[in-house]
Formats: sequence, C-alpha cells, structure tokens
Amino acid sequence: MSRLAQVIKQVRPLDKQAMAQTRAHQDNLIKPQGSLGRLEELSIKLAGIQGKAMPSVERKTIIVMAGDHGVAAEGVSLYPQEVTAQMVLNFLGGGAGINVLARLAGARVVVVDMGLKVGLPSHPGLLNRRIGPGTANMAQGPAMTREQAVAALEAGIETLEAEVSRGLDLVAGGDMGIANTTPSSAITAVLAGVPLARAVGRGTGVRGRQLAHKRAVVDQALKVNWPDPSDALDVLAKVGGFEIGGLAGLMLGAAAKRVPVVVDGFISSSAALVAAGLCPGVKDYFISAHRSAETGHRALLHHMGLKPVLDLDLRLGEGTGAAMAMLVAEASVRVLREMATFASAGVSTSEG
Repeated sequence: MSRLAQVIKQVRPLDKQAMAQTRAHQDNLIKPQGSLGRLEELSIKLAGIQGKAMPSVERKTIIVMAGDHGVAAEGVSLYPQEVTAQMVLNFLGGGAGINVLARLAGARVVVVDMGLKVGLPSHPGLLNRRIGPGTANMAQGPAMTREQAVAALEAGIETLEAEVSRGLDLVAGGDMGIANTTPSSAITAVLAGVPLARAVGRGTGVRGRQLAHKRAVVDQALKVNWPDPSDALDVLAKVGGFEIGGLAGLMLGAAAKRVPVVVDGFISSSAALVAAGLCPGVKDYFISAHRSAETGHRALLHHMGLKPVLDLDLRLGEGTGAAMAMLVAEASVRVLREMATFASAGVSTSEG
C-alpha cells in the first residue's frame, strides 16, 4: 500500500464524545448559552478534531508551499515568474506579509520548495521537496504526470509529519507561485462544477482583455486535458500545481494525525477540494480561514459547505488569512479554558 493510501485510511470521524463534553462546558460558562456564537462552535469543532474536551492551539505552524507554473508562459499574471523565487527569499528573510501576521499569531513559518523554476541556494529555513523545475504548461498538455502528483501529495504528508514530531496543535498551509490562481480556477471548475465566468478571477489584478484571456487559457487547458471530475488525482495531475498537491497532502496528513487544518484562500481551498476528492472525511478537519476577493473562492466555499471565519477581501495568499484566523481559534479556546462557570463564579443561572 502506498504512503498516500495509508494516510487516507487513517482519517477517522470527529470525536463526538469530546464535542458533547465541550458543548456542555460551554453551556455552563458565565454567559447566555450560545452568546459567543461561532467562537463556541469553533471550540467544539477543535475538540472533535483533537479528540479532547479541552483542545489546545498553542503550537501553531504555517507551512508555505512554493512552486512555479508552466502556464505562466501564457501571460495570465501581471508579474513575471521570477517573483516566485524572489518572494520565497523574502519569506526566509522574515519580511513578507505572512511573516508579520505569523509573528502576531505566534505561529512558526516553514517554507517549502515544491518546484521552483530555478532552485535556490541551501538555507536552514527552506525545505527541499522539489518535484521538478515547475509544472508543464497545462494549456498545452498535462501539468504533471500522475506519478508526480502522487509525489507532491506525499511530500506534503512528509512535511506535515515532521512538524507533528516537533509538536503541533494547529496547522495552516500557505502558497506562493506566480500564475497559481489559473490552475486553482481550473480545479474549481472541474471539482466544484463552477462555470469559468465565476471560477476564473483577477488573481494578481488582471482585468478586461487580460481577464478574458485568462479564462480562455483555462478553457483551453480543460479541453486539451479533459480532467476527470470523479478522479481528484487526475485533476491535480492535469491542471494542478506542485504546491497545490503539497498543500492537499499536508491536509490529508493533518487529518490522519487529528490536527486541525486552517484553510487559507483560493489556492489552499483548491487544494482542499483535491484532498476532499481523495478522502471525503478530511473535510471535517477543515477550518475555513476567510472568504477572499476571488470570485472562484466564494463559489468553491459554497460548494464545499465551508463557512469562513473572516471576510476581509484578502487575496494575497501566503497563508495570511489563515494567520488571522488562527487568532480567532486561539480566542475560542481561551474562552473555553479561562472563562468562569456559573458555579465557580457564584452567579445564578437563568430560570428559563
């Protein structure tokens, strides 16, 4: 049995007993029942994922997967492909948006080279999980082989398991890859059945003729490759990306280890579609961080039935929305752990 198949087999349903215990504790805190709304819901979900009535989110990691895309040659982004590697260097230097917000959230940042066009020099903060020097141009043929797709998924699993060995309560995936909203749009169109007019958005800011061209490129990729919507691995191989595969593997690995997954924006959510296509039960382990400004992301979330924690019109990627949502997750757990109960505070309960 392959490593991927083993991990999928290890994914289990949420712990209903732990959730019931957390719900009962929430109902005894000094507040009207349900008055903290989704903070209460979130703490209960965290309990079900971790399998304990008092969940913990102290040890947080954001794993940023980076990869280049052959489809960038079609002019679907406002930025040149060299920016992918340049931004990875910024992540390693601690000056990017994700670094700032991760510090605020108290999360460790791990940067992974899943397949940059040009390999970077060795750096203690950079993990080398390269599948190849970027994907092939999906508008001309498959983005990768099926074997490469499996390798990307298993690289994500390996990266997650290494973090678990260090101690991990909450994980999020981030992304970096010029043109990666194009494969994400294709994945969304196929696996979520979203029309191209909604699936393909502005990405780095394209509009007008450039946006129409981007939609035409995705349409061409789908017609050239005919990805099978009943086979998520086929979709990943034909119109995906190495970092998208890595993120999907990370999510599967986290679910197998009962680690909650904060799903960032459009690219991470397209990876979540792939992961759920391979293992439907993994969706129970997802906490949707935010609803991005990408139209495809909004349609994707609706299809998956995910209710995002935040709605800030973000579209940066990197895991920035996930970092913000981690703060909300921590708030939900702190209320659960630190707020007094009616009995401990000597406060009368309601008579209703």
